[in-house]
Amino acid sequence: MKRTIRIGTRSSELALWQAKTVAQQLNHLEYETEIIKIDGLGDEVLNKPIYEIGVTGVFTKNLDTALLNNKIDIAVHSLKDVPTILPEGIVQAAVLKRGMFHDVLVLKNNEDFFANKTAIIATGSLRRKAQWLHRYPNHTTTNLRGNVNTRLRKLNENDWDGAIFAMAGLKRIKLLPDEDGHLRLDWMLPAPAQGAVVIVALESNNDLVNIIKELNDTETEICTTIEREFLHALEGGCSAPIGALATIRDEELKFRGAVFSPDGKNKLEFSKTVPVDHTTDIAQFAAQFILDRGGKKIMRQIPDIEKETLIFSTKHLSITQTSNLKSHIGITMSDFITIQYNRLKPVVVKNTIENIVITSQSAVESLLNSFDKSELNFTNIYCVGRRTKRLIERNIGKVAHVENSAEKLANHLVENLKTKEVTFFCGNRRRDELPNILSKNDVLVNEVECYKTILTPNSIDTKYKGILFFSPTGIESYLLENPANDEVIFCIGETTATEAKKHFNNIIIAKLPTSESLLKSVNEYFSEK
Repeated sequence: MKRTIRIGTRSSELALWQAKTVAQQLNHLEYETEIIKIDGLGDEVLNKPIYEIGVTGVFTKNLDTALLNNKIDIAVHSLKDVPTILPEGIVQAAVLKRGMFHDVLVLKNNEDFFANKTAIIATGSLRRKAQWLHRYPNHTTTNLRGNVNTRLRKLNENDWDGAIFAMAGLKRIKLLPDEDGHLRLDWMLPAPAQGAVVIVALESNNDLVNIIKELNDTETEICTTIEREFLHALEGGCSAPIGALATIRDEELKFRGAVFSPDGKNKLEFSKTVPVDHTTDIAQFAAQFILDRGGKKIMRQIPDIEKETLIFSTKHLSITQTSNLKSHIGITMSDFITIQYNRLKPVVVKNTIENIVITSQSAVESLLNSFDKSELNFTNIYCVGRRTKRLIERNIGKVAHVENSAEKLANHLVENLKTKEVTFFCGNRRRDELPNILSKNDVLVNEVECYKTILTPNSIDTKYKGILFFSPTGIESYLLENPANDEVIFCIGETTATEAKKHFNNIIIAKLPTSESLLKSVNEYFSEK
């Protein structure tokens, strides 16, 4: 008598459809089956997007535990929900023949809203949100969680224009609206392995693994493996805004992969067609192609759901800098200000008087962007900040005096200048302390605007436990799109902290005005929590 195979599954209608499909195929092979329902955290927490829950494998973890504890023999999942690295001791035994891999927009009423300037589209997927906003930047997306039935009900109850679903899921449980009620999104790249059902088992259970392998569809396995390898090579989780699709036709495999910034503003894509027997490294090649062309910067914007604590930096930091964060702290980054250097004419430096004042590294870089070192023959250079001093002395010349704030430098100049006139290289958003103090003490200030600070605000959906600020202007830009909530605010210096205190309650100031010191303060604060 053949054994009864216990099949673990989530309890949603779609998950049960998948488990019953596996059971039917095993029954056809004359094996008895029993379906055991086990839900995960992703089924229980419905008020947050998946990427905010903070746990990998939110739909699979409880089933993995049941498998390892011998409460079930196999687990059935949507392959797109499965982490690219399976828990130790668990293996992929089979992938069923893939269904429809497309995403679909289910309409609330009709598609007339596309003629309007704005619309509201519901989705709990960061990938779908990013691609929709990339194509329709004037639209708004809103979070939508729950099983298929729950999401369809929420669409009917709210004033949204539409909601995005996986087409396969709707078709499988016969909930796909008629042709007038949905639009197939052929332009949207699906999640890696979307539309595929996977069966996992214990690696040590060789006999059972061999039984399950009889259900495997080789073509689906090849395509989904490449898509998931691409996801893994980009170091993206199942909820990351990464799309991938591999298809086989006439002995050729066509692959497309892309990564999007969470706000949809940036996209990097790769596509290639190769013979089916030459696909060994296509996923790694595609991922490296994207990473080398700006993908690393985009990936740093994606919330790291594997971390217990998430912080947000309003300025991009290097991998070397962020590698100093403790292992439980994840960081997402986006530049909230952009520096644009002005093109300066030669007369600007030829006519400068002997006292030069520089209060930022951006001013130094702007001068170097317009002139060679040989053209910058300044007599006395006064600056703010040790790093600005090092940059000046490495690229321009000797610094006569440095202070750690503009106010202190102004007071020093008032007391020590022999010629009561300075040339102040600054930006369009320069602060008033230094020129005001000098002017009040009869020092003539010749201002040269050598760069512009442009606000580039982003709306942050994820709830972070800490926000990093590097300038008062960065705070100004942040508040254009985001409320002042109860996050811990980490400031690089006193000037930034002064501005932060006008809007936030919990302020921490770095011991030194450097990014490294700021990250150290993050480590110290969250190690105590």
